[in-house]
Amino acid sequence: MASNQDQPWLLENGNLKGLTKENRTGRTAHNMSSSSLRKKSDLTLVSKIPCSLLRQFLANLQEVTLGTKLSILFPAIPLAILAQCFGFARPWVFALSLIGLMPLAERVSFLTEQISFYTGPTVGGLLNATCGNATELIIAIFALAQYKIAVVKYSLLGSILSNLLLVLGTSLFCGGIANIKKEQKYDRRQADVNSLMLLLALLCHLLPMLFTFAAGASASVTSDPSLHLSRASCIVMLIAYTAYIVFQLWTHRELFEAQEESDDDGVVSDEAPVIGFSSGIVWLIGMTAVIALLSEYVVGTIEEASDSWGLSVSFISIILLPIVGNAAEHAGAIIFAFKNKLDITLGVALGSATQIAVFVVPLCVIIAWIMGINMDLNFSVIETGSLALSILAVAFTLQDGTSHYLKGLVLLLCYIIIGACFFVTESPLHHANIVNPGLKSCLVFQVSPPEYYYSNAVFGCMPLSFINFDWCHSRSESEHFSLICLSCMGYLMKRVGSC
Repeated sequence: MASNQDQPWLLENGNLKGLTKENRTGRTAHNMSSSSLRKKSDLTLVSKIPCSLLRQFLANLQEVTLGTKLSILFPAIPLAILAQCFGFARPWVFALSLIGLMPLAERVSFLTEQISFYTGPTVGGLLNATCGNATELIIAIFALAQYKIAVVKYSLLGSILSNLLLVLGTSLFCGGIANIKKEQKYDRRQADVNSLMLLLALLCHLLPMLFTFAAGASASVTSDPSLHLSRASCIVMLIAYTAYIVFQLWTHRELFEAQEESDDDGVVSDEAPVIGFSSGIVWLIGMTAVIALLSEYVVGTIEEASDSWGLSVSFISIILLPIVGNAAEHAGAIIFAFKNKLDITLGVALGSATQIAVFVVPLCVIIAWIMGINMDLNFSVIETGSLALSILAVAFTLQDGTSHYLKGLVLLLCYIIIGACFFVTESPLHHANIVNPGLKSCLVFQVSPPEYYYSNAVFGCMPLSFINFDWCHSRSESEHFSLICLSCMGYLMKRVGSC
């Protein structure tokens, strides 16, 4: 790489701005995870260009496009645009757009880290917290604009599940196999904080659904109170997320700082910025615009892809979108698990899940409220149940501060069975705009045969002593269901606090 003296756009008054030790320390797990997929760019030819503006542009272009191991996927972006402009088959547009989002998500993380060299770690941390899940947020906003509330809920739920079960499970499994003769330990304090935040998010997701159970009335009676409860819960979660950011960046910052990576690990060590401050801002805006364009393509073609591939919209939104959209970050977490650096892995998996559950989801509800769209937190029973059991399983898995491959395998198997569940589930695209059809049929006693089997399939896992096939006609059973869910959460919090 060319020296800093050969890159005048990185200088301010003859000195490199923002390269004090304070600004270099405190890299988060997300920064370390993304850096594992970066590679050095050779700027020898670019540095020989006499025109300074052209040299600066080409140097930045090379760093942005070729400075990642995912650069081979960049051609999917113009191909997706051409496929959309020339009217190619819609599933092709969807697939190419989805592939094009993979390197863009990693490049956004790279650019936010470059900007943090000039703004300091605190502002850089805030920027990373805001842009860390930009892809999910942009897709959700475009889906809301097209009134596809089910896609919003499915995609955000899928992001949480993939981080908790797929990423964390794969990391613990691979790390356990690679370090089978070593004792794998991690700092439990960070995991405890994220687990508590996820339990708060779970409570806010459970209450609107449990309220519908307890109301025992028709959808028209319970929809408005459930919507108001959801919006109030979202405000509470945003307040909690603000406190979480203060806790992470100021008061207890040492809990979330990742140890620096040595050069002999083969990972690029970003001791100096490779892009100037103003250039980083411009490139970040440009990357965000491209993500917005591809996100619009994804949202607009998801139904055609579902029909063409024979997959339900729920499966594509919950399984495929999160896996492909966050592939770069997920790969980085697994790489560090191989190196027995589980604190970084946990910071990526749990941090992303917490950010989506406590920030992105309530923010989408508030944005929908501003847009005049009635989006609530009342997911269906199967989605909420999957979220609850996933959070509980992860919290129990991480409560002792040690790891081995069996823990990761169990989390992976949980994700596989949840994916199989959504693979066989055929849900109407717009059913999330109203009360869950299965719940509605039980509450108003209009049970059609498919809905009847759906309801029994959901609750068939309960003990036979608890199941009463006339439970829909009794309010006390709904109250029992609420108490059981809340008791499980209370028991888990007691276990976590006592360890």
